Amino acid sequence: MSDSPAVALVTGASSGVGQATASLLAARGYRAFGTSRNPSGEATAGVEMLPLDVRDDASVAACVAAVTARAGRLDLLVNNAGFEQAGALEELSLEEARAQFETNFFGVVRMVKEVLPIMRGQRSGRIINVSSLTGIAATPFMGIYTASKFALEGYTEALRLEVSPLGILVSQVEPGWLHTPMMGHRKSSVRTIGDYDQWRTQAYAAVREAEEKGPGPELVAETILRIAGSRRPRLRYLVGGQAKFVTALKRFTPEAAFERGVRSTFRLDRKS
Repeated sequence: MSDSPAVALVTGASSGVGQATASLLAARGYRAFGTSRNPSGEATAGVEMLPLDVRDDASVAACVAAVTARAGRLDLLVNNAGFEQAGALEELSLEEARAQFETNFFGVVRMVKEVLPIMRGQRSGRIINVSSLTGIAATPFMGIYTASKFALEGYTEALRLEVSPLGILVSQVEPGWLHTPMMGHRKSSVRTIGDYDQWRTQAYAAVREAEEKGPGPELVAETILRIAGSRRPRLRYLVGGQAKFVTALKRFTPEAAFERGVRSTFRLDRKS
């Protein structure tokens, strides 16, 4: 590589984890590009903002082309753009389910397909996908969000194996519940079914309490920075004490006992 700064592209950088990550990378010497669907008026010190809709092929191509036109290369892609669709799986329409996957999963696929030719040509590059603890342990009443993260986990693992001989390093971060602006932007299913009302309400309350007590997005940003600077980054990086505890519990606890713990956590056995 030349003496010029490494170039990073962070999707979903208007707030939360994406904004914290882009800002930290810029502060640590990267030429950092951030994206938002509507970047006008948004500014983060040291970060060059670009328009991007990860659901749209042309938008993805234009964004990556803008980065390479300005910087001449791309060294780090952080796939962070996403949203949370809540609701019982029976309540969700197919359109709502498709929308969740179109952003959280296929948005990543589009970005990766667009940057890989660049990184292959460089014979270097790093891709870091922002997954979630819900990609390891399912969250009731956020099942379609959980499914999108489970899909991302498998995709990332396969991608890492395929591109490592080409000098491209792939990792993913798996945060537990975070205290970020995403708390206030979760989408609820349009349709509701009365039989689920009590359990859905109690599960949502448990999620909100965990978020209120959770770490801020800076902890994820610091982990991403560490991965970006590692010579031999791992595939998975759990972020936060909750993610580490639950993952260990799922690995070593009998399935029935773990399920009882999940039901208790989300108050699915509590009668009103």
